[in-house]
Amino acid sequence: MFRKSALGVVAAGAAIALLSACGAGPGSTRSASADGGGSDELVFAAIPSEQSDDLEKSFAPIVSALEKDLGVPVRFQAVTSNAAVVEAQVAKRVDIAVYGAFSYYLARSRADVEPVAVPLAAPGGEPGAYAYGVTRGDDTSITSLKDVAGKDVCFTDPGSTTGYLQPLASLREAGVDVDKDVKTVFTHGHDTAVASLLAGDCDIAFVGDVFIDQLLPARGQLKPGQVTKVWTSPLIPGPPVVVGRWLPQATRDKIIKTVTGLTAAGAASAGLCKGSEIKGPKNWGQYADAPACTLGASTAWTFVPATDATYQPIARICEITKAEVCTSGG
Repeated sequence: MFRKSALGVVAAGAAIALLSACGAGPGSTRSASADGGGSDELVFAAIPSEQSDDLEKSFAPIVSALEKDLGVPVRFQAVTSNAAVVEAQVAKRVDIAVYGAFSYYLARSRADVEPVAVPLAAPGGEPGAYAYGVTRGDDTSITSLKDVAGKDVCFTDPGSTTGYLQPLASLREAGVDVDKDVKTVFTHGHDTAVASLLAGDCDIAFVGDVFIDQLLPARGQLKPGQVTKVWTSPLIPGPPVVVGRWLPQATRDKIIKTVTGLTAAGAASAGLCKGSEIKGPKNWGQYADAPACTLGASTAWTFVPATDATYQPIARICEITKAEVCTSGG
């Protein structure tokens, strides 16, 4: 049994704590209980994304599949911030949520939750992304992170995992103090980081793998041989599907089975997004251009199971960098 609830949208920052205390936060009509049980509805929350114009429509196939398999209504609501969803899960007012990996790192020590799934961008892909360190193709002065000392470095943005936080952690592990040993240039974009590198504004740029492997070459902004990849990060996990452990184990098992059993093309064939189908992107191989459903805010192909161990790379980044995002849940 699940407790019937409604989900409200709250403001970020200091207002979150105030509204939550007054009962106006996400899922505010649900009164918290020791086990979170005793209702006939589940609450599913997610964060608006630049990649999705209609968040509710993006998650509709997942919500529909969950309702069918669980046999109970699933109420979806977009929430204004990662922090608002974390607070709601602390109060056991949101049963299922999708938010950033750093927000899960914050939530894991405060809320009784667990990650159960992580998206794959393409068939046969990996559940996350890599950061690359790239140099100009004719520059052989940098072959490892240790060589970055004394150089000019292009990062994307202080809040970017692939463009700053993971490289920062790895540079520190390599003995390079970014505050003392390098000149830092923030370009505020992955494409602009590569452009700045090619223009000679820095000696190495740290960017997300998809920009080097797919996006910039496809746009004609990066030609073969223009850059050399000198460093690849550990896998950085994608945004998790996080479930409250107050739900019965059988329910959590069904949620995992349902979410990881979906594929974008399969969901379309099952009629889970009639009238809202998209065409599969080129990196879907044999499923490129096939009718498909959106599975969340990004163009995910499917989800694979995840556990707390999946997010240990995030924990390590936080331990090394002490970054603000590790305490604010951004």
